[in-house]
Amino acid sequence: MKSTPLSLVAGVVAHAAVTGFAALTAPGDEGVTEAKAAARLPVERSSLLCPAPSTSDLADTTYTSFTPAGEGGGEAGAAELTPAEPLPADEDTPADKDDEAKKDDEAEKDDKKDEDAKGDKGDEDKAADTKPVISLKGLGKPATAETSKSDAPALVGTATGSFAPGWAAQQTTVAAAGGARGLLGASCTAPDTDFWFPGASTGASRQDYVHLTNPDDTAAVADIELYGAEGALKSDVGEGITVPARSSVPMLISTLTSEAAENVTVHVTTRTGRVGAVVSAAEDEVGSDWLAASADPASTQILPGIPADATSVRLVAFAPGEDDADVKVQLMGKNATFSPAGNSTLHIKSRMTASIDLKDVTRGEPGSLRLSPADGSRTPVVAALRVVRGTGAKQEVAFIPATGPVGERATVADNRAKGSVLSLTAPGETAKVKVTTSEGSEGGSASVKTYTVKSGTTLEVTPEIPAGLKGGYALTVESESGGPVHAARTLTLKESGIDMFTVQTLPDDGGTVEVPAAEQDLTVLDD
Repeated sequence: MKSTPLSLVAGVVAHAAVTGFAALTAPGDEGVTEAKAAARLPVERSSLLCPAPSTSDLADTTYTSFTPAGEGGGEAGAAELTPAEPLPADEDTPADKDDEAKKDDEAEKDDKKDEDAKGDKGDEDKAADTKPVISLKGLGKPATAETSKSDAPALVGTATGSFAPGWAAQQTTVAAAGGARGLLGASCTAPDTDFWFPGASTGASRQDYVHLTNPDDTAAVADIELYGAEGALKSDVGEGITVPARSSVPMLISTLTSEAAENVTVHVTTRTGRVGAVVSAAEDEVGSDWLAASADPASTQILPGIPADATSVRLVAFAPGEDDADVKVQLMGKNATFSPAGNSTLHIKSRMTASIDLKDVTRGEPGSLRLSPADGSRTPVVAALRVVRGTGAKQEVAFIPATGPVGERATVADNRAKGSVLSLTAPGETAKVKVTTSEGSEGGSASVKTYTVKSGTTLEVTPEIPAGLKGGYALTVESESGGPVHAARTLTLKESGIDMFTVQTLPDDGGTVEVPAAEQDLTVLDD
């Protein structure tokens, strides 16, 4: 998850202030008790949001939900994804309301007659609309659901108790034909207040939408800023966007500005409330996929999982601060780290989008990109890759955002018997990780394998398929020793003669939260 849950920490701190659950000196003590190390405890509640999958009549979507087996946040709990409520119809103008008032009065009596008859049916429809699309039945085994509806809604999800730590969900859509044909994969994201999307576009060949989903019972207000190669793109309609409670709003990026730009960085923030944000990108004659948010601005960024057979790789980066950034561009390949010929550095002007066409930089070997300060300035940046496989009519596109390390644990929920490839890269020290392939959603036993990733390299592995696999399975990566590891999973499905693919990164799942150590001292309540 992108955001670390803080509610548990806040509750403990507040409780400490009132009842003395802190390392305080009691009367008669000679000194302050030495503070104990903070403990990491499982979270007890997680939230995930999935965007509306597709408006195509030729698209099929699979939802997958999964929580790794292990110690959870309690005995009981649940994990469900339910439909976001549909947006209300646009409000009429005052003139329209006057014209319609008389009609409404005349129709009111007739409507009243039908209300009783329709009441029961309406209640049934409402219940159906709020029924979970997918619910987990147990830990360590994914649950799946499918839809082919062109009006399938965004989903709002909550996991509690033992289902909350490490909960992951993904929606995978196959659009077999049309302008948006492709394999579109999106890891459902946690709600937040700040998102960066380098790699979007307002160009004539692209149709990019920002999807904003509000999980809460009150409206959220969001702003969308766009930045091209020359700086901010003028926009009069990107401010103060209302996202109603438990609803989703898609915004066509090209309608937010009159300026066409091939490479655009999208910045989503909220004035009130929080949202889930993700960009859907469709490119004429190339394909489509979801563009997830970049990792938070940092001076060093890792973009893992460039496929070995990539025919085109474009790096898009942005410096959100007041200073320009000069970054080293390095590819961590199968055996070593090196700088692409002619593209060893990139100058990123403050609040301007920069890009490099790296072409077929991997040259038949898997790789991951590392951006790091070239001049010691440590100016923070965000970044993403646009990756194309295939040529001509058989091209397909996917996006790889900069991502954080696996940390303690990370999961990607939707994997198939064929077509899943895991990419692991160690930008620092050599590292060891444990990879667990879960039970199948319809049968099959879990398995565990350990991999060593050498410093400065990228290791590509085909996961060990669960014995007796039926349905899909989840992949969980856990750090064992050594330096940090960054990971991505590429899923490839062959459709209409095209190797359609999508790439999902695996940042730390935020399944645990740091809680300050404390001991009871009720003497602070004495007068």
